[in-house]
Amino acid sequence: MNSSTTDRLELHAAVRVDLGAIFVSLELSRSTWLITSIVPGSEKMSRHTVAGGGSAGLLACLTGLRSKVEARTGRLYPLVVIQEAGLSGFWIDRVLNRENWIDRVLNRENWIESHIVDAASIAVSRRHRRAKTDRLDGEALIRALMAFKRGEPRVCSMVRGPTPENEDRRRINRERKVLVAERVEHVNRIKGLLFSQGIRDYDPSRRDRRDRLGELRTGDGRALPAHMRAQIGREFDRLELPLGQIKVVEAAHDALLAATAVDASMPAAMLLKLLVALWKYATAGVIIEGALMKTA
Repeated sequence: MNSSTTDRLELHAAVRVDLGAIFVSLELSRSTWLITSIVPGSEKMSRHTVAGGGSAGLLACLTGLRSKVEARTGRLYPLVVIQEAGLSGFWIDRVLNRENWIDRVLNRENWIESHIVDAASIAVSRRHRRAKTDRLDGEALIRALMAFKRGEPRVCSMVRGPTPENEDRRRINRERKVLVAERVEHVNRIKGLLFSQGIRDYDPSRRDRRDRLGELRTGDGRALPAHMRAQIGREFDRLELPLGQIKVVEAAHDALLAATAVDASMPAAMLLKLLVALWKYATAGVIIEGALMKTA
C-alpha cells in the first residue's frame, strides 16, 4: 500500500468519527487567509478564502459556515478552530475567545473553541509541507485537531496564548536579543577589516574605541589607511546605535523586575511613577526624589 492510499484511509477514518462539531483550520498569510473545514456527516473538506488582516471577514465566514450546516441538518454545531503558532501572534485567538466571552455575558452558548498548535509537534511527511514556507496545510491541521479532540496521546502540542500584558513584557528580552545580534555583527565586521591589516588585539566594544583606532599600526608597521579609517568610523556610528539601545532596554528590564517586587496592591499611578523614576536613574543617573543613596 503506497503512502497516498494510506493517507486517504487515515483521513476517511478520521472524518467518520462524529464529534459533534465543525472543524476548521486557518492558514494565515499577509494577503489572504485560507479557511479549511469539515462538517458533521461529510467526508469532504471545503475551502474558503478571506482577505488577510481583518477579523470581520473571518467571523462572517465562520458564521456563514455554521448557518449552512444548520440549514442542512437542523442543528447548530459549535466550531473547533485551529491555527499554527507563528508570525500572526495570538490576536486572532483572542478575537475568537472574545466572541465566546460575549456569548457568556449574554447567556448564550459558546460556539467557538480556539486552539493554537506548535506545528513542529505534528508528525507529517515532507511532501505534506509547503515548499519554501515549510508550513502545514489545512487538511493536516484538521486531522491533528480531530485526533486531539478524540483524546489520542502525543498527537500534537497545543500552545497556550499569553495575556496581552505578558506578551508585551516578553518584547524586552526579544528586542535585546536582536540588538545584541546587531552589535556582534558590527563588531565582527570591524575586526575583520582590521584583521586584513594584521591587527588582532583590538576590541571595538570598548568605550575608547575611537581614540585607540588612531594608535593602531598594521602588521607591517604602517598607520591605518585613510579610507579604511573612514570606513571603520562609519561602522562605529552603526555600532553605537545598538550599544545605546541595549542600555535603554536593559534599564527597562531592570525597572520591570523592580516593579514585580513591589506589592501588587500599589495603585497603578504610583507604580507608573516608580517605573519612570527607575528608568531615569538607570539611563541618566537622575536620583529618585527623596531617595537615600548609600556609598559603596
